Formats: sequence, C-alpha cells, structure tokens
Amino acid sequence: MPQFAANLTMLFNEVPFLERFKKAAQADFKAVEFLFPYAHSVDEIKQKLDENHLKIVLHNLPAGDWDAGERGIACMPDRVDEFRAGVSKAIAYAKALDVSQLNCLAGKTPAGVDTQILHDTFVSNLRYAAAELKKANLRLLIEPINTFDIPGFFLSRTKQAMDILDEVGADNAFVQYDIYHAQRMEGELCKTIESNLSRIAHIQLADNPGRNEPGTGEINYVHLFQFLDRIGYKGWIGCEYKPATNTVDGLGWIKELN
Repeated sequence: MPQFAANLTMLFNEVPFLERFKKAAQADFKAVEFLFPYAHSVDEIKQKLDENHLKIVLHNLPAGDWDAGERGIACMPDRVDEFRAGVSKAIAYAKALDVSQLNCLAGKTPAGVDTQILHDTFVSNLRYAAAELKKANLRLLIEPINTFDIPGFFLSRTKQAMDILDEVGADNAFVQYDIYHAQRMEGELCKTIESNLSRIAHIQLADNPGRNEPGTGEINYVHLFQFLDRIGYKGWIGCEYKPATNTVDGLGWIKELN
C-alpha cells in the first residue's frame, strides 16, 4: 500500500496552519508536506512535528509573491539573485526540519521575454540549486503543472521536465509527478510513470475534474495504486487535493485501500 502524506496547504485548512499538524496525526497520517514553511520559525514547526510524531517529506523553494499570484521565479532572468537567496533559505529550513527533498516551481512565463532565455535561465538556476542542495545531501525536484489552472506556467509536461533534467545533468535532480496536473495535460498516467520511474522522486494526487479526493472523478485510483505497488514505487504520495466537503469526512478513500 502506498505511503500517504497530508498536504497541509490543502487539507485541514479550516484551522490555522500550525494546528493542522495535530489534525493530520489524528487522521493517522505519519507524514506531511506543504508549499512553504517560511511564515513560521523552524522552532515552531519542529515543535508541532515532535508533538504529533510526524515527519515532513517535502516543501518548496521560495516562489516569489504567492499572494500576488506569482507561482515561482526560477525561469525569470531578472530574479536570479532572489532565486539563489531562496535556495539558501530553503536549505536552512530543510536541514533543521530533516526534510530530504525540495521542490522548485518554474513560474509563469513573463510577457515579452524570449522562450529560449526563460529556458536557459531555468536550467542555470536548477544547476545552481542542485549543486547547493547536493552539498546538503538534499534532492531537488521540478514539477510540471497544468496550464488550465495556471495559464502560462513554464513547465507543463513530463517530457519537457525530463529533457530539462537531462540538460541540467545533476544526479540529485528529479521530477515531482502530480497525477492531477498530468491527467489534465497529457493522460497516459501509468505508462508515463513506469517509463520514468527512476527519475520520479515524489508523487502527488487529486482527482479530475475538480481537484478533489480520489474517487470523486475520472481517475481509477484503485488501479493506479495497485500499479504503483507492482512497479515498485517506494516514495511518498502527497495528498494535495481540495476536500469535496471536509478533510476528515473525505478520507474514506484511504480506508477502502486497507
């Protein structure tokens, strides 16, 4: 059976962020993930992890002004210094909180900038980030995101991500494969995961349409989970979905797997 981590950005959001750790533990999750830890101190987060016997399996590098609609800055040629400062900050949090991998959001394509310049900036930033993370024994992840939900997102398909990783050439750089985003952009979930299994370090889920919990849409998650077991996927699966009603009432899909 897969290992599931509660995404605290999406789940239990009826309570303040630091209270969600307890909610996750009460729902029998052993691990959590979230977008960003930076609004809270390391000590605050560590206390919640220790109190609730949880581990963090993933968080993101700083991604610009999220509240203003930015979704990453890694492809932006005028934000390189900010990106590099964010790498340092993310590593400090990850080491203090025993997080083994950090996700890098490429960002949305800025108007009027040549695509090749964006590509080259993204590759250069990833090389820098991978080298810095390797010094700290951390993995770097990149995540294709669908352009229906986030129009103009620079990295949107699995093959594009793999080609970029080839160009980056870092042995600690991998893909975060989000099932929901992949279903919206390209489908072929099982074939794509199996073909790229050695380069997928983390998986996230939500059903489609609606981005709600498994069982609410078109994706055959029972088959998909069995397939992941059969091909030997050993990583965590982050539950990054919007509960159709509330988180606890929507967790029946996990219980049905037992």
